[in-house]
Amino acid sequence: MNSLPKIALGAWAWGNDGTFGGDLTADMLRPIFEAGMAHGLNLWDTAYAYGMGTSEKALAGFLKGLPRESYLISDKFTPQCAGDSPSAMADMIEMQLKLMDLDRFDIYWIHNVWNAPHWTEELAKYFEGKTNVPMLGVSNHNLAEIRQANEILKAHGLRLSAVQNHYSLINRSSEGSGILSYCRENDIVFFSYMVLEQGALSGKYDTAHPMPEGSDRAAAYNPMLGKLEILNAAMKKLAVKYNAAVAQIPVAWAIAKGTLPIIGVTKESHVLDAAKAASISLTAEETLELERIADSLELNVIRFWEKEMK
Repeated sequence: MNSLPKIALGAWAWGNDGTFGGDLTADMLRPIFEAGMAHGLNLWDTAYAYGMGTSEKALAGFLKGLPRESYLISDKFTPQCAGDSPSAMADMIEMQLKLMDLDRFDIYWIHNVWNAPHWTEELAKYFEGKTNVPMLGVSNHNLAEIRQANEILKAHGLRLSAVQNHYSLINRSSEGSGILSYCRENDIVFFSYMVLEQGALSGKYDTAHPMPEGSDRAAAYNPMLGKLEILNAAMKKLAVKYNAAVAQIPVAWAIAKGTLPIIGVTKESHVLDAAKAASISLTAEETLELERIADSLELNVIRFWEKEMK
């Protein structure tokens, strides 16, 4: 498999499922895709659950005609979207491959912990003995669940290669729980998602400029914008130092922590921010100061689909 870029680009919002508001069309998304590819950000993260195939279809439309080795696709098995037949795992994977007109995925995940040991076992059975096995990962798992998943895969001659959790300056529970250390010790790539907290850490929003009402993220973050102004002010100082945008600083922080951020992209500027962030190297002192300020805010941004990683 191609080596991984420093940042993955996320197509969650491409599902138009109401999480982010708006209605993104193929004409709006194509320049975003092309900008990512032009900047070497060729790892695309999607899931059937993102609009029940809408995100995957949109992404697939842009992949047509491109050499298969020119891009990397990360997709997920979402238990809540699967049927209850004995072949549910195979059915989901093969349906997704057909939907995207692919012969393989580069990374494939168990999306959450709902009956996860069963589904991890089914995942292992599906890929056992196959050639072209993707990196296998789990998302939204705590440390005990990650260890269990790794043991299940090992019993089938496979291994856990990736973990994907919500991780940001204001949600470091995957660090405090020992998950990041476990990943480093076991050669597992930790993918950090919601590094920008759905835009709350982008510098774009404050009490005078809240997120537009009507989306899930507005309900979650608008009440805490007053506190977030403190952190965003600190990030703005670093942005000036590095001739960067505020949104690039949380991403550079996540890279400095040894993680691979997944950045949701709905505008070309998001891609350009990601490319710039990949070139910024924060000092250890800057990293620690950002964490000190973030911790002092005592914010809880665990969302309805996840849990505290203890």
